[in-house]
Amino acid sequence: MDVLLVLLAIVAVVAVFAISVYNGLIVLKNKVDEGWSDIDTQLKRRYDLIPNMVEAVKGYAKHESKTFEAVTQARNMAMNAKTPEEKAQAENVLTGTLKTLFAVAENYPELKANENFMHLQQTLKEIEEHIQMSRRYYNGTVRDFNTKLQVFPNNIIAGMLGFKDRQFFEIGEEEKQNVKVSFSDEEKK
Repeated sequence: MDVLLVLLAIVAVVAVFAISVYNGLIVLKNKVDEGWSDIDTQLKRRYDLIPNMVEAVKGYAKHESKTFEAVTQARNMAMNAKTPEEKAQAENVLTGTLKTLFAVAENYPELKANENFMHLQQTLKEIEEHIQMSRRYYNGTVRDFNTKLQVFPNNIIAGMLGFKDRQFFEIGEEEKQNVKVSFSDEEKK
């Protein structure tokens, strides 16, 4: 009888531990999903603002069509990305094209002084700050989730239950570099 009680106690402890690990993983998974949702919301705000910015710059810099096309293509690519990895890559491209758009705007003093453009720029700056905060939150929750998945003995239970590591939302190498803008006579034609 004592052996049976000991076995039941061991089974109960293992079951409680497994349930605790599972619940902890679910809580962290939901935080990761929440973090991703917040990034997605901020990116949607950015996508909605970009056409207005392009139109504002177009009015002053009509011969910069390649820049406008690049921004529009990058925006469409980012909007159509599905996974966090695809979204991060597309966002890095979009950020680079936006830097180029602002570099173009720097060459037009009357555009820089335009109240509508200044408002759009300020709004984009605020959105970018929200995106950065959302990225930090998301990456923090991904770190916590992945750590919980990888430590022993959680990794055994997580593997049996099909939990997988999540990818960080990282900036690409091109986003770390300064934008190079060239205004040759050929490009202005």
